[in-house]
Amino acid sequence: MRDLAGRPDLCAINTATLGFQVPIGETIEAIARHGFGGISPWRREIESGDVAAIARQIRDAGLKVASYCRSTFIPAATPAQFRANVDDNRRAIRDAAILGAPCFVMVVGGLAEGSKDLALARVQVEEATAELLKFGREMGVRISLEPLHPVYAADRSCLNTMAQVSGICDRLDPEASDDPWLGQCLDVYHVWWDPDLERQIARAGRRIHCFHVCDWRLPSRDPLNDRAMMGDGVIDIRAIRGMVEQAGYRGFVEVEIFSELDWWCRPIDEILSTCKTRFATAC
Repeated sequence: MRDLAGRPDLCAINTATLGFQVPIGETIEAIARHGFGGISPWRREIESGDVAAIARQIRDAGLKVASYCRSTFIPAATPAQFRANVDDNRRAIRDAAILGAPCFVMVVGGLAEGSKDLALARVQVEEATAELLKFGREMGVRISLEPLHPVYAADRSCLNTMAQVSGICDRLDPEASDDPWLGQCLDVYHVWWDPDLERQIARAGRRIHCFHVCDWRLPSRDPLNDRAMMGDGVIDIRAIRGMVEQAGYRGFVEVEIFSELDWWCRPIDEILSTCKTRFATAC
């Protein structure tokens, strides 16, 4: 297991952690100034700007892009809307390639509007993933499906366990190499509760493209935007990281904190300083 003390270069900051308080250029400069090695930007910061220029600024700051967040939701009530959702993700994958992102994180969406058919939503997700996997290969960008906590099954993701994602990977990419094009993004916030977690991490192995950390506040005031800083909640982050690294993961440990009631209210330098300390002591 890697020793993270004094190694902020092994940490990537997901820009959502900073609450989108400042333009992406200032975010890049701040993350680099604090000595982190990577950045994971969100589409809302990128798509309205010059993607190539943003990519150059990231490189010039000495940062690497860890991942690109996130997909347009897939499930749709009509064929036309389904097609539009897939095409929107194709455009995002093109941007990911320009940024030099090794993977595109897919938060796939829950039920289509007006639907109660969760099984159909999952069928649509797998169909879209097959198409986006092919396009990702062409663009040189891996596709990373992120399972979300079951509380989000209806609205944010119908993929709720690592086992579900591994099943899709086995069906769509059965001949995967040591660096598979289809894999998963593992966020401790979404998987820590799983009684089969250790076995599923071992099963995923090198299909783990991203590893996200934060903490589960107790009590939680909001299921989406009340994540805690590492060390301030109930997740055994270090134990999960040990499992992930035992499975072969050697990429960035990525901090992703949605915290409307706490951290997003603070200056970004305070957030980044705390992330740096907790990365070394709680991860």
